[in-house]
Amino acid sequence: MEELKIVKDRILEFVKECDDEKSIELFGHLATGKMLRSKLILKIAGINEESIKLCAIVEMIHAASLLHDDVIDEATTRRGSPSVNALYDAKTAIMFGDVLYSKAFTELSQMNKKVAYNISSAVTKLSIGEMMDIDLTQTFNTDYNLYLDMIYKKTASLIEASAASAAILANKDEEKYALYGKNLGLAFQMIDDILDITQDAQTLGKPAMFDFVEGKATIPYLLLHQRLDDKTKLESLFKKELNEEEALWIKQQMERTDSLNDAIAQAKALGREAIMILEDENSEGLIKIMKEMIEREF
Repeated sequence: MEELKIVKDRILEFVKECDDEKSIELFGHLATGKMLRSKLILKIAGINEESIKLCAIVEMIHAASLLHDDVIDEATTRRGSPSVNALYDAKTAIMFGDVLYSKAFTELSQMNKKVAYNISSAVTKLSIGEMMDIDLTQTFNTDYNLYLDMIYKKTASLIEASAASAAILANKDEEKYALYGKNLGLAFQMIDDILDITQDAQTLGKPAMFDFVEGKATIPYLLLHQRLDDKTKLESLFKKELNEEEALWIKQQMERTDSLNDAIAQAKALGREAIMILEDENSEGLIKIMKEMIEREF
C-alpha cells in the first residue's frame, strides 16, 4: 500500500530529526510488520498530514515496545529477521526504544490535545500490561479475567486509542471507533495465542506451543484447565520443554474438551460485535480488516 510507504518515510524523517547516526543505523534493522494500527487510522481518518503523523507516532511507540519486549524475552529474531538486541546488545535495544518513545511523545505533544491524551494513556496501560505479562509467567494463571485485562492493556489499549484518535481527527463517533479498536485488539491477541497452538514452527517462525513453554497460560490453556477433572498433568507441563507426546496430549485434550474451538469462537464473537458497531458508519474497509482476521483458517 502506497500510504503505508508514506508512513514509513515519515517515521524515517522523525528519526533523522534526532540528528543521531546510530539511531538511523538501528532504524534500518527494525522489522516492519503488517502496520495494523496505521491501516486502522487511515481507514478512519483518511490520508492527510495529521493522520500520517499519527500513524508514524503510533508505529514508533509500537516499535519501541517490541524492542523492549525482545530484550525481556531474550528473543533473537523478530518477524524472521535478527532482533536489534541480537545484532547489537540488550542495552542498545533498550536505549533505541527510548529514543523512539521520546521522539514519538515529542511529536504527539504538538497534536490535538485529546489525541495526545488518548495515545499517552494507552502507552501507560501498555507498559502496565507488559509488567502483568511478566508476572503471570511466574505461576500457572487460572484467572480468566486477569488474562483478559492483561491482553487488553498490553495489546488492545493502543489499538483502541489509535481508532478513537483517528475518529477525533475525522470528526466521527469516538466511542464507536474506540470499541471497534478494543475488540480488534482483543481478537488479534486471542488469535495470535490460538495460532501458537494450531500452526507449525515454520509458519510461526518459532517452535509451536512456545507460549506455554515460556509460561503463558493463554485462552485455550485457561479453558482447558477449567474443564479438566484432573488438572495436575497440565500444570506439570507448564514452562517445560514439551516432547511430541506431551504436545499431542495437550492438543487431544483441547479437542476433547472443545477448549480450542471455544477460544476461536470467543475471538470471532468479539469480531462480529465490532462489525455490528460499525454497520451504520459506512466503514467497509474496517469491516473487511476484521472479517479477514476472524474468518481465516486456524
